[in-house]
Amino acid sequence: MAEEIVNKVAQSALVQIDLEDYYEEGARKSIDLKDWLYEGLILREKDFRESVKSHDWEQYENAFVSIHCSTDAIIPLWASMVLTAALQPFAKRVVFGTQEELEALLYEDAFAKVDFEAYAGKPMIIKGCSNKPVPVQAFVSFTQRAQPYVRSVMFGEACSTVPVYKMKRK
Repeated sequence: MAEEIVNKVAQSALVQIDLEDYYEEGARKSIDLKDWLYEGLILREKDFRESVKSHDWEQYENAFVSIHCSTDAIIPLWASMVLTAALQPFAKRVVFGTQEELEALLYEDAFAKVDFEAYAGKPMIIKGCSNKPVPVQAFVSFTQRAQPYVRSVMFGEACSTVPVYKMKRK
């Protein structure tokens, strides 16, 4: 007679977190300010504003957009604000920074809605592998937010974890 296989991980108080579950679906697009500059270096206000006016903003419909500049050009702050104002009716979210910084901010938004008190006193594993982009900042932020509540934080899979944090006994 075969013995029944028992999943002890599923029966334990161990909470397994997959940060990929917090990934916000939607197109990601990027605007490089250098493409809006004269010779990629100089912002000419009149030309810039004309380009903004004639640009097809509908291509950013329901997208998450990052604005950055890949050159060392000195760009006035208002230029990013003008692009943001043009994107506002179309984009879901606009950030100034790289695509990775955009992802980190989207995860921050998702984590702000998590009730971390629900994990109080429990051991937690934060899964390391994912099929969607999860920036390092998301792991840092989730750990920081969970730490005041959980008994421990581990990284990896239930069969092979790396200890990250363990609550001190009082």
